[in-house]
Amino acid sequence: MVQADAHHHPLLPHRRHRHHDRLFLRGEFLLWLYCSSISLIISPYNLYLNPKLVVTHYQFWRLITNFLYFRKMDLDFLFHMFFLARYCKLLEENTFRGRTADFFYMLFFGATVLTGIVLIGGMIPYVSESFAKIIFLSNSLTFMMVYVWSKQNPYIHMSFLGLFTFTAAYLPWVLLGFSVLVGASAWVDLLGMIAGHAYYFLEDVYPQMTGRRPLRTPAFIRSLFAEEPVVMGGRHVQFAAPPPLEGEDHHN
Repeated sequence: MVQADAHHHPLLPHRRHRHHDRLFLRGEFLLWLYCSSISLIISPYNLYLNPKLVVTHYQFWRLITNFLYFRKMDLDFLFHMFFLARYCKLLEENTFRGRTADFFYMLFFGATVLTGIVLIGGMIPYVSESFAKIIFLSNSLTFMMVYVWSKQNPYIHMSFLGLFTFTAAYLPWVLLGFSVLVGASAWVDLLGMIAGHAYYFLEDVYPQMTGRRPLRTPAFIRSLFAEEPVVMGGRHVQFAAPPPLEGEDHHN
């Protein structure tokens, strides 16, 4: 599909513990497999996002399970699972190396933004019908990670099916076009781009403009993720947290 011309970094450390992106990936695949093979016990209709059922019937699990199911296994499913396996791993091993809590908070922020957009969009005339059709946000969350990676690595040269080359900054738009060609809804990927841009602006752009970091990971989330050692050259290495931005201590 899409390949980067840049060489892989052989010295990148490998985590001693399991990757959280792998757990997320396995969770999605197992849930899809479970729903497909044991449809008499559980149905996707018990997993999709339904605000009315969440509020009136207290089915709060729908706020989570709609991110863990990719519907049927088709080209679009394989497409997004490839994105999840590749770009989620790239983000964790590079941008979020040694920052598991920050990585989790990014996913939590993205899931919250996506859910909020769908809920608000469902109340707006003329577009409410389109948003009502979006009942699973797993593809959108996956696309958000692709967008964040592309914004943080804009100059990497890539190739799409060997047909043409482009820089990573245009990767989301190339993939959006491909999704439309295979019959997928453009809204799904566009929502991921909106959530990804919101995260990129608040995490990377806004702090450089003001010296403030509004998406600082809360302490209670950090307490859930102990700093994880990594293995590099046969030795255990502990990565320290990134230094605060200039002036950050004065505002927080």
